[in-house]
Amino acid sequence: MTHGAHDPVEHARLLHQVFDAVFAGDATPAPPRSLVSESWQRSLAADVDPEQRTPPVVFRDAELPDLRDAHPLNEVLPLLRSTLVSIADEAMHVMLVTDADGTILWREGAAKLLHPADEVGLIPGTRWTEDAIGTNAMGTTLAVDAPVTIHSAEHLVRTYHAWTCAAAPVHDPDTGAILGAIDISGPLHTVHPAMKQLVTATAQLAENQLRVRLAIADERLRVRNMPHLASLRGKAGALVTSTGRIIAGEPYGGWPDRITLSPDVDRIRLGDGREMLVEPLAEGYLLRTPRSAAKAPARRALSLRFMGEATPLVLLNGKRIPVTLRPAELLTALALHPEGLTAERLALLLYGDDGNPTTVRGEVLRLRGLIGADVLRTRPYRLDATVDADFDAVRRALRAGRPEEALRASAGPLLPRSDAPEIRELRDELDAGLRRAVLDADDADLLAAFAAHPLGRGDLEVLDRLLARLSSADPRRPELAARQAKLLAEV
Repeated sequence: MTHGAHDPVEHARLLHQVFDAVFAGDATPAPPRSLVSESWQRSLAADVDPEQRTPPVVFRDAELPDLRDAHPLNEVLPLLRSTLVSIADEAMHVMLVTDADGTILWREGAAKLLHPADEVGLIPGTRWTEDAIGTNAMGTTLAVDAPVTIHSAEHLVRTYHAWTCAAAPVHDPDTGAILGAIDISGPLHTVHPAMKQLVTATAQLAENQLRVRLAIADERLRVRNMPHLASLRGKAGALVTSTGRIIAGEPYGGWPDRITLSPDVDRIRLGDGREMLVEPLAEGYLLRTPRSAAKAPARRALSLRFMGEATPLVLLNGKRIPVTLRPAELLTALALHPEGLTAERLALLLYGDDGNPTTVRGEVLRLRGLIGADVLRTRPYRLDATVDADFDAVRRALRAGRPEEALRASAGPLLPRSDAPEIRELRDELDAGLRRAVLDADDADLLAAFAAHPLGRGDLEVLDRLLARLSSADPRRPELAARQAKLLAEV
């Protein structure tokens, strides 16, 4: 039976006749779609009662904020809102977003429809898998991993015979696993042939945005961990994400796109027969040839991640070294001056004219205890390691005229809680330099990336420039315009 009738009410009447005939064991006026009949069979096998009233509530309202914050689709919710919610509101639909377990996490749309949706359990915190509430667009799209439309009496549970729904799955661009489903649901008389195409296109937009975010995260991971690869001194090795994707290799080429890693495995054999050791890093793994085939690197690899609001991160040969603000300031100053610094000069850079060399010597001594005397040398104080610092990567990219690369390497302001003169000066230089480079480039995508960045979210000039560049149909406009209006109201 096709699902293309021009009159949705008449089509729904036929579906009711089919439903009643199937469950009464009588001859049907037309066979149900194979998608629907197969879903009915799965649902009935899970003991779902067609007379069941509403879906199970699996999370309370108080639990939902943390679930939403932790879910990957939270990152693309502004896109979903700008793409679907205005349409759903006008067309008397609600937009629903579930997790991979079929639990509704978000619901937005036509205000007049929220009360009827409440009455049938279309609310956040309820589970909509086929084994929980039978055939429905959200549960069935997760079951078949494809976009679906479920109209009226195609729902197994009679409660939803007055509804029509279309849903599409959203996949993790990293692993390919299903992250959840996007659904639009409404009264059966609002059915439109384009509903499935709309949610399908929106799901693809969401996956594309997640893919861009993954590429940015990969680049930052690569920048931060390249010293580990460089420390192999040209011997074969690769950087691997926590999910097993290889994002950099030495030599270039000849590596698989992905490897399978399991906990506690310290070596693997690649498809070409090579045996590689697996060394865990703070943010992934390093593959390298066994020491019998390659000497251990003589120089240590030191990674400094000091930009953004997160706690300063120091990695020494892949091992995390816990540091507070003052050691991070010392490491920043030493990284900026590879030739070395005296205690007096360090005191001036970090404390200004009131700096005390004796205090600095004590702090250096404590820092040497953390990272080792072979890494922090004396006379003068200097770092004897292959240093990779996010702030240095940003500065190099800006000086080379590559604002996109600079933005990818930056997670926010440098040590934002530091008041040390050397740090403050560099922080201002990087913030202003990155902003000016983005504005000078006058590229819509770069402006949009900066507007979503911690340094640019509250920048009215950037928003003005970006909105002037975007077309009226661009799905990013509503969220950006709302932010612009809020900033203008605060001026």
